[in-house]
Amino acid sequence: MSKLLRELLDKFGARRQTFTRIIVVCIAGGLFIAATVTAMAPRVWGVLNAHTQVPPSLSNFSGLAQRSTVFDSSGKQIGSYQLENSQMMSIDNVPADVVAAILALEDSEFENHKGVNLRAFTRAVLSNSRGGSKQGASTITMQVVKNEFLAGLERDGRYKVLQARYATMLEKEVPKKLILERYLNTIYLGNNTYGLQAAAEVYFGKDVRELTLLDGAFLAGLIQAPSNYDPIQHPDSSRGRYLQVLDRLVDTGLLTQDQRDEIGDKPAIPEVINKKAQLDVSRTYFTEEVKDYLLNGTDILGTTYQQRYNTLFRGGVKVFTTLDSVAQLAAENAVRDQLPANKAGITAAMVSLDAKTGAVRAMVGGPGFVAGQSEVNLALRRRQTGSSVKFFILAAALQAGVQPDDLIDGTLPCTLSNPGNLDEPFEITKGVSQPTASLRVMTWLSINCAYAKLSQIVGLERVVETMYRMSSSQWLSKETFTIQPYASLATGANELSPMDMASGVQTLANSGVHREPYMIERIEDARGTVLYQYQSASVEQTLPAEVANTAADVMRGVIERGTARRTPLEDNRPAAGKTGTQDNNTNAWFVGFTPQYATAVWVGDPKGYTKMTKRNVPEFASVIGDRGGVQGAMFPAMIWKSYMDEVHRGLEILEFASPPEPLRSPLRLYLPGVECAARVVSGTVPVPKQDAKSTTTTTLGAETTVGNTVVVSVLSPGTTIMPTDLNPFSPVPTTEMGLYFYECAKPLPNNVQTTTGTP
Repeated sequence: MSKLLRELLDKFGARRQTFTRIIVVCIAGGLFIAATVTAMAPRVWGVLNAHTQVPPSLSNFSGLAQRSTVFDSSGKQIGSYQLENSQMMSIDNVPADVVAAILALEDSEFENHKGVNLRAFTRAVLSNSRGGSKQGASTITMQVVKNEFLAGLERDGRYKVLQARYATMLEKEVPKKLILERYLNTIYLGNNTYGLQAAAEVYFGKDVRELTLLDGAFLAGLIQAPSNYDPIQHPDSSRGRYLQVLDRLVDTGLLTQDQRDEIGDKPAIPEVINKKAQLDVSRTYFTEEVKDYLLNGTDILGTTYQQRYNTLFRGGVKVFTTLDSVAQLAAENAVRDQLPANKAGITAAMVSLDAKTGAVRAMVGGPGFVAGQSEVNLALRRRQTGSSVKFFILAAALQAGVQPDDLIDGTLPCTLSNPGNLDEPFEITKGVSQPTASLRVMTWLSINCAYAKLSQIVGLERVVETMYRMSSSQWLSKETFTIQPYASLATGANELSPMDMASGVQTLANSGVHREPYMIERIEDARGTVLYQYQSASVEQTLPAEVANTAADVMRGVIERGTARRTPLEDNRPAAGKTGTQDNNTNAWFVGFTPQYATAVWVGDPKGYTKMTKRNVPEFASVIGDRGGVQGAMFPAMIWKSYMDEVHRGLEILEFASPPEPLRSPLRLYLPGVECAARVVSGTVPVPKQDAKSTTTTTLGAETTVGNTVVVSVLSPGTTIMPTDLNPFSPVPTTEMGLYFYECAKPLPNNVQTTTGTP
């Protein structure tokens, strides 16, 4: 009995333990479900209300950012502007096996699902809702939806459901082919590349149509983590990822095991940015200046800066410029070949314009544009000009009635008044001394005293006005830069740029018609619609044709028998120009032209006013020789000749328009208050006789000391041009030949007496 009772009690106890366990499990399960529901309630509520954020249509994708391209005058691409390297392409251009490789890695069920992979999606929602590790499981359609329609939303369980709903709707409205095309055009693949076309260029130097299966496999491997798998920065991890992708292709049958074995465990990967991609986006001084103009100098691309910025960097516009790549190469080669490399940092800048139109054909802005290191465009940077500025004074004088054979004194030293500071006269003690001779000769030999006087004879303010008219451009106007009427204007006290100088001399090359320099011929939007077409202004005679042609004729002598006589152009091609050397050889210039091209060259130290002597720049010693330092007739003229010979090769040899015949006999130019004139009453003085085509004076001028007693009658000193008289045709102070001139500030020589008998 007791044994039976014990058995019953044991069975009852076992059942009670089982029952207790069941109760405990039920209670724990209930508590877990309650906690889970409580935690998920906000997310569930958000999911249930996700439909309220569905837009009316998902079929219209936003516009893709497209690189804008820059072309030269022949249609060759010379640069681009972009923030994201994004280039649209058609999916029809993508090889089928490249597409297959990407789908194998990113969405193997793409062709079968309706926007969502349900199994992977459910797993991701549960994991993300519980606060665990974030899981993706996004299909390609869902990734397109995320980028196009859900940017900025919080990434939670609700977000995933919303993404799935949008993806399902998108596949109902848009064909899978277009969804895949959008994906392949926007996917980020590292190194600022968005889309397959950009990545094909950067990594392989190919068009997308040229990609192979293995190329596609490599790019597919980057999608997961383009920064971590960057082959440039992290080649080992990139190669490891590539191996994983190759194994996946074997699993999917896109690659055989034999092919995989042949590739091995150290496959080649692109470890440098391809040169083709670098060339497509290369920055140059010219393209940077075009960019600056489009952003800050015009409203062609929009009325606000932001509009212009977005259009230029994301709008896919095509900018057709004036640059001639052949001329540009000739300019760069001329600088490289003629200017020796040096440790002092001496470099060159050049601007060359089409003489008839003003189009910028070549621009050398320095040793080469390097972001953050060499960005200053020296072709637009102003430096003191030395004597090269004299061609402006020549033009102003000719317009005021001066003739090339009029005589002027250029004897050193000379002291002139200084309108800007009367207490400190302007003195010239350096340079070449030339007794009285024709203006033509003074130009050929670049005589400072003669031209300093001439600038005041004409009127400094009138010379400045002439400079503005001859060089007018978007870079130079009275609003953008002030040219000062310095007494030292003729020796280069004002600073001008190679662009300013080329622009000014273009007026002479074009028989007095000034064409403002310009860089852009046409701009088209991404669809080919013309947004802008250059229209030249109406023709205006900035200088009378006879003045410009006479100036050109005088300046031909600079090359034929003057300071630049060592650098004539090939085939005796007619050319004219002016050398310039600043004090202490700190800046050297040559500005010259033919009927086809107007070109200015500057040589110097961009960091300062370094003396270009043999001591400072020993690499220049063989060219400097026994002269004090670099002069305009040296490297600038050599660079100019090298470039001009090349750019004119094959062009017709054109003559300059003939200058008009002189309207009168030569007169003596003089500066009232500095030079005083007297008529000889008795006695004789040498009379200057100047051969207009010679650089030597056959007979000394009357300003020299006379050997016999002479009686003279001092004439009225006359007056200079009033500063307010800006009429370019107002006559200058002149007098007849055969007079005796002396310095007003000094007494007459002992053997010269006035009619009153006072020496």
